[in-house]
Amino acid sequence: MNVIHVSAECYPIAKVGGLGDVVGSLPKYQQESEVGAKVIMPFYDNKFSSTHKFKSVYESELVLGQDIHAYKILKLKKDVLDIEVLFVDIPKLLFKDFVYSEDDTARFTAFQIAAMDWLLTLKEKPSIIHCHDHHTGLIPFMAQECFKYESLNQIPVILTIHNAQYQGWFSHDKVHYLPAFDISNNGLLDWDGMINPLAAGIKCAWRVTTVSPSYMKELQQAANGLEGLLDHEKEKCVGILNGIDSEVWNPETDEFIIKNYSAKNIQSGKTANKKWLCKEFGFSASKPLFAFIGRLVYEKGAELLPEVLEEILPKKECSILILGSGNPEVESALENLKKKHKGVYNVFIGYDEKLSHLIYSGTDFLLMPSRVEPCGLNQLYSLRYGTIPVVRSIGGLKDTVIDIEDGGFGFSHSEASENDILQTITRAIEFYKDVPKFKKTRKYIMSIDHSWDVSAQQYIDLYNSLKSG
Repeated sequence: MNVIHVSAECYPIAKVGGLGDVVGSLPKYQQESEVGAKVIMPFYDNKFSSTHKFKSVYESELVLGQDIHAYKILKLKKDVLDIEVLFVDIPKLLFKDFVYSEDDTARFTAFQIAAMDWLLTLKEKPSIIHCHDHHTGLIPFMAQECFKYESLNQIPVILTIHNAQYQGWFSHDKVHYLPAFDISNNGLLDWDGMINPLAAGIKCAWRVTTVSPSYMKELQQAANGLEGLLDHEKEKCVGILNGIDSEVWNPETDEFIIKNYSAKNIQSGKTANKKWLCKEFGFSASKPLFAFIGRLVYEKGAELLPEVLEEILPKKECSILILGSGNPEVESALENLKKKHKGVYNVFIGYDEKLSHLIYSGTDFLLMPSRVEPCGLNQLYSLRYGTIPVVRSIGGLKDTVIDIEDGGFGFSHSEASENDILQTITRAIEFYKDVPKFKKTRKYIMSIDHSWDVSAQQYIDLYNSLKSG
C-alpha cells in the first residue's frame, strides 16, 4: 500500500502548529508498519529550503483561471528526513517566507492542482490520497468531479480535519480557478453561499477523520457553521487521536535540554532543567513553575491570561512563563506585566523550538485553557517530559487528561473562564505541596504511551477497509 499525504505543513520543513507535527510524524510511523508513505507540500522560501539542495523530478504548467503558472515538483538531493517529501514549487505563488497569509485562495488552489496533475503522470498511482485540512480540501472534489482527473477517481481519498475553525472560504466568482467539471454539480463546492474547500472535502472524501474522538462529537454540535454537514455525514466520520513522535520528544535523548532524564532519574533531570529556566527568566526554583506554550489567540483562551495573571501572581505562590505569539493586544498586555510581577512572571513573544523543549523539561505544570482544542499535542509532550497538564476539558484534552480528583494525573476545568482557570491553578499549587504525591504522579505520567504506534495502525486499518470495500 502506498499513501500520499497532501499538506500545507510538515515538520521540520514548515510548521505553524500541530498540523506540521502530525504530517511530519504519521507517515514515518506508517512506514514502520511497512506502508509506503510520502508527503507532498508547497515549496516555501524558508530556512529549510535555503539550507538544502533540491532536484526537479517533474516540470509543467498549470492553468489557474486566466493565468498560466510554470511549476516544478522537487525532491531533496540527499535523504535528510525520515520520510520522502515532494515539494510543489510555484515561484510566484508559493515561494514565500510565510506559510499562510490573508488571502491564500490562489496559492493553495494552484498547489492542489499541481499535486493532482503530477499524480496523473505517475505510473504507479497511490493506493490512498490523504488530505489534511482545508488547504487540500478541494482535492476530494477534483478527484471526483473534474474531467481531467477521471483516472484518479477510484483512489480512496481521506480528509483529516485538524481545525474546523478555518475553512478556506472564497467567492463563487473564482470557481473558474478549478479544472473543468459539470457545473450542475457546483453545489458540492458551496456552503452558505460561498465556495468552502473544507465543506467540499467533507462532502466528497471517502472518509473524514478528526484528530480526537471527542472533537468529532463536538464538531457535530459546533463547527463554525459546518455542524449540520458533519452531522449529516457522520456515518463516514471517525475520530482518531493524534500521537507524538516519541523519538523527537524524548527526554532521555533530547539534545535541546540541559540534562537528559528518564522516569528513573526524573527528580534530578527535572530539577536541573528547572534551575536553568529559573535562572534564565528570573524565577525562584523553590516555587511551582507553570508555563503556557502556544498561539496567543482566542481559540487558546489566551486573552484570559492577563487577568488570570493579575489575580494569581501577587500572591507569589508560583511562577508563570509564557511562550507564544498571536493577537497583538494580548502580546502587549502580557509584555506590560513583566515589570509589575518581576521574579514570578516572564514572557517570550515569538516561538523557539529549543526553548519549548526546555520548558516541557523544566516546568512543573503546563497551562492549556483552550476554547477549542481538536487534539492538542502540547499536553502529550508535557506528559512525556513529566510535566503535569492543567487544561480545559475540551476536544482531545478531554480524551487525554484525567483529573486528579477523578483518579487521574492532571488538572482540568469545564469552562474557559478566568475563575475556572484560577481555581484549577490553585488546586495544582496545593498538589505541588504534597511532595510524595506530586513526585509519584510526575513519574507515572512519563510512562503513558502516546506515541504514534496505535494511531498509525488505526489509520492503516481505515485505509485497508476502503481498499477492500
